[in-house]
Amino acid sequence: MRVTGSWRGLLLLAVPLGLALVMWQSALVARDQALQALQQDAENELRLSAAGLTGHLSRHDYLPRLLASREGVQRFLSSPHTQDAMPLNLLLDRFRATADVSDVYLLDRRADTLAASNWHRPNTFIGQNYAFRSYFTDAIAGGQGRFYGLGVQSLERGYYFSSPVWLDDTQPDSSPDGVMVVKVLLDAVEESWAEQDAELLVTDEDDIIFMASRPELRMTSLHPLSEEERQALLATRRYADEPLSHSGVEVQERRGAHSRLVSFTEGPLAGPRYLSVTRPMAEFGWQMHILKPLTPVLQAQWVSALLAGGLYGIVVLGGGIGWQRLRLRREREQFAERERRTLARSRDELERSVAHRTRDLMETNRRLSGEIEERKRAEESLRQTRDELIQAAKLAMLGQLAAGINHELNQPLAAIRAYAENARIFLARERPASADTNLEQIIELTARMSEISAQLRQFSRKSGETLTAVSPEACFDYALRLFQARLREAGVEVIRRWPEEPCWVRADLVRLEQVLVNLIGNALQAMAATAGPRLELSIAVQAERVVMSVADNGPGIPDEHLGQIFEPFFTTKPTGKGLGLGLSISSRIIDDLGGSLSAANCPEGGARFTIRLPRHDTPATAGTTAQQETLPHA
Repeated sequence: MRVTGSWRGLLLLAVPLGLALVMWQSALVARDQALQALQQDAENELRLSAAGLTGHLSRHDYLPRLLASREGVQRFLSSPHTQDAMPLNLLLDRFRATADVSDVYLLDRRADTLAASNWHRPNTFIGQNYAFRSYFTDAIAGGQGRFYGLGVQSLERGYYFSSPVWLDDTQPDSSPDGVMVVKVLLDAVEESWAEQDAELLVTDEDDIIFMASRPELRMTSLHPLSEEERQALLATRRYADEPLSHSGVEVQERRGAHSRLVSFTEGPLAGPRYLSVTRPMAEFGWQMHILKPLTPVLQAQWVSALLAGGLYGIVVLGGGIGWQRLRLRREREQFAERERRTLARSRDELERSVAHRTRDLMETNRRLSGEIEERKRAEESLRQTRDELIQAAKLAMLGQLAAGINHELNQPLAAIRAYAENARIFLARERPASADTNLEQIIELTARMSEISAQLRQFSRKSGETLTAVSPEACFDYALRLFQARLREAGVEVIRRWPEEPCWVRADLVRLEQVLVNLIGNALQAMAATAGPRLELSIAVQAERVVMSVADNGPGIPDEHLGQIFEPFFTTKPTGKGLGLGLSISSRIIDDLGGSLSAANCPEGGARFTIRLPRHDTPATAGTTAQQETLPHA
C-alpha cells in the first residue's frame, strides 16, 4: 500500500509539471512562427509604402530643371532689378497649381529670393535669403539639390528639389547664375498611412522622426539627443526651433539587422509591444520603419498553449481512463458470480412484481373506461343543455318581438278585410276592374305577412354545426328587419358604416344573427327614454379579423357593472324584465365561433358592443353559401 501511495503521489506531481512544460514549449514554437509570419507581412507592407513614398517624390524630380530652362526665367534672372517680377510670379503660381506642389521660387547667386509662387501671401519667400539651406549650396555648385525640413517662413514640413539656372553654360569656367526650387508637401502620403493596421515612421541620418502615421511622433528622435547634436541640428535650421524630444521607444529584443521588438514608455503607443522592421531608403539618406502590434503573436501563443494543453489533457485522460477500465474489469470479474446470483433473485422478484402490477393496471383500466364513458355522457348532456338554453333565449327574444310583429300583422289583416269588403261591393255593382285592384292589394299584403312569418320561422330555427362564410351586412339587415316596426315607432335613426368592398366572416349564420338581434334589442330597450335615439352599426376589416359593433346613445353601462354584464343571470333590468342570460349566451356563442365580444361606454354617451370574428377569404367552395347570405330570409 505504501508503494502504491508513493507512485500515486509521483503521478499527481508529474501530470501538472508535464502540462506546464508542454504548454510552454508549444507557446515558444507558436511565438517564433507567428513572429516570422508577422515580420514577412511587415516587410511586404514596408516595401510597398517605401515604393509609394519614392514614387511620390520622384515624379517631381524634373520640375526645377524644366523651369530652369524656361526662357522667361533666364531673361528675368539676367536683369532682375530692371524688370517687373509680377509676370514671373504669376507664371510660377500657375506652374505650382498645375504640378500640384506647395511652392516654387527663384534664388539668385547670393540665395536671395527674386520671385515666388506665394508672392501674394503674408509669409512670402520674396526677399528671404536661404544660403544656409543645403539645396542652395548643392545647386549653386552645379548639382541637383535635395533637402527635407521645416520651412522657415511657413513652418510646414516639405521636401525641396533644386536645380541650377545657367545664363551661359557654354564656357568651361562658367557658374550658375541662380537656383530654381520646388517644395513638395508629404501630408497626403502620411494620410494614406493612417489607413493601415500598422504605424509607419521615416527618420533621417540623425534618427529624427520627420514623417509618421501618428502626428504625436513627428519631430521626435529615436534616441535622446546630446547637447552637441541638438545644437548642430539647430544650426542647420532643418527643423527650425522644434525641441526634438525623445519618442520614448525602447528596444526589448533584437531579431536581426533590421528587425527588433520595441515598446514605448510614453506617448500614444505606450503599453503594448511592437515588431519594428527597418528599410533603408539610400537615394534619400533615410530609413523607413514599420511597427506591427504583437497582438497576433500573443493570440497565437495562447491558442497554441491551450491546444497543446487540451491535447495533453486528452492523452492523460485517455491513459487514466484506460487504467481505470483495467481496474474496473478486474473488479467486475471478482463480483461477476455475486452479480449473477443477485440477478437471479432479482429476476424472480421482478416476475412476481410484474404479475401483481399487471392485475392492478387491468383493474385501473376498467375504472378509467367507466369514468370516460360517464364523462362522455355528461359532456353530451351539457351540450344538449347549452343548445336548449340558446334556443330558449331565442324564443325569449321572440316573445319580446311579438308585440311589434303583432302590430305588423294586424295592419295587413285590417287592410285585407277592408279590401275584401270593397271587392264584394264592386262585384255586386258589376265593377270588376275595381274589384281586381283590391284583390291585387290583398295579394301584396298576404305576401308581406308571409315574409314576416318567414322571418319568425327563420329566427326560431336551430343552428348548424359547420362554420361557413357569412356576410356581416346580411346579418345586420336581417336583424333590422325583425325590429323594423319598433325602429319606426320609436323614431330611431339607424346609421350604417359598411366597408366599400364586401367582406366575410367564418361563423354560423343562425348564431351570429341571434347575437346581433340580442344586441340590437338591448340597445332599443336602453334608448326607450332617450330623446332622438340613434343606433350606429359598423363593420371594419382588419388583417385577420372583421370588427362589428352596435352602439347607441342611451344612458350607457354603469362602470361598476362593466365587468359583470357577461356573467349568467346578471341583469340591470327590473324584476320580470329579463333573466340575465342574453349577453352571457351571446358571449359564449362568439367564443365558440373563435371570436370575442366586449362592451364599453362611448365617450359621447351610450354603450358600444364590439364583436371580433376571424376573417374569411370567401373561397370558391363557399360561393353558394356566401351568395345566400346576401339574400333576404324567406
